[in-house]
Amino acid sequence: MSRWIPCKRRDFVHKLRLLGFEGPFSGAKHQFMTYGQHRLTIPSNDEYSVPQLRMMVREIEMILEREITLEEWTSL
Repeated sequence: MSRWIPCKRRDFVHKLRLLGFEGPFSGAKHQFMTYGQHRLTIPSNDEYSVPQLRMMVREIEMILEREITLEEWTSL
């Protein structure tokens, strides 16, 4: 059975683009990506831990108004 693993920032941004997000754009302290009128802040660390990744995926799920499964995330 698969499980969540840390994710490089570059891979995270790539997966968001595949989900329909645009960017990243420069903001005040952090870069951000957009999906329609929604804005998602992208932390500047090079790699995201599993808890940080899960928190950001939950934000993405709220923006997209659907669940993102582990299988879907790993296949992006």
